[in-house]
Amino acid sequence: NATSYDIMATIIVTLQTFAGMWINAFIVSVLCITWVKKKIFNSNEKILLFLGCSRFWYLCIIWVYTIFSINYPWCFYVHPIPQIFVAIQSFLNCSNLWVSACLCVFYCIKIANFRHNFFIYLKVRIDRMVPWLLLASVLFSLVICILVFDITNEMHSNILNSTISGNFWQLSVRMDDHFFTTFFISGFGFAIAFLTVICSALLLLFSLWRHKRKMQTNSAKNLSMDAHMKAMKFILSFSFIYSINFMCLVLTLIYSMKENPLLFLILVFQCAFPVVHSLTLIFSNPKLEKTLLRTLSCVKCKVCMR
Repeated sequence: NATSYDIMATIIVTLQTFAGMWINAFIVSVLCITWVKKKIFNSNEKILLFLGCSRFWYLCIIWVYTIFSINYPWCFYVHPIPQIFVAIQSFLNCSNLWVSACLCVFYCIKIANFRHNFFIYLKVRIDRMVPWLLLASVLFSLVICILVFDITNEMHSNILNSTISGNFWQLSVRMDDHFFTTFFISGFGFAIAFLTVICSALLLLFSLWRHKRKMQTNSAKNLSMDAHMKAMKFILSFSFIYSINFMCLVLTLIYSMKENPLLFLILVFQCAFPVVHSLTLIFSNPKLEKTLLRTLSCVKCKVCMR
């Protein structure tokens, strides 16, 4: 018997997740079609493709989890359904955050101008490093996934054993230990990704400031200035969105053990992050933007003809 709150939550999450899934599926399809046609796949497109795939499945898992938790809550009492859901969601969420951070680092290294030897080395080798960065993101997310699954599974076993024996004080102590371990691991990963994004934005801002001081009137430096400004707008907007998402992740860790109406609002913001940032990616990429506008104009023409 669904309440009005359950119906509203289902509708809101469904609209958000389906919009995000459509947007990220659009990014993936455009990049795959381009790759098939031109047989060329640059580093930026590799990151965008991986990011689009991880966000598509992340939103899909969130939608399935929300529908089942509202309409079929008894499923989460069956072992190992809750452990699998939590582990998959942790893997996709970490992949989403770390690949987003890799994208910011890629833009920073490609566009920023520093004369330090290490930075020049990174600028030359960044295209070769991108597959390894993506692989490292997957491996780190996989480690988090396995740890979360083991911790959740062990916590579930302790709950059953303590419930049977009637030792509820020991149960609460064990739950606190498991949750602390999970929160520490998740918070550590979130904090590193967040600091990576902020450092990339600050480095690019410093490079822009230095370049503006040395800029002259020749066209090459004007083009470099334009590239700096476009990348700076993208990374600053992404840093703002990422900061809100990071706050939501921290609040989720704080309120996850309590029944709080704030959790639904946090879930709404977390679902909005892949949607808004993917739209930012589309409008910051000329190829994706032109394809989207062409697609929307074709759909509009077909609707008008009907």
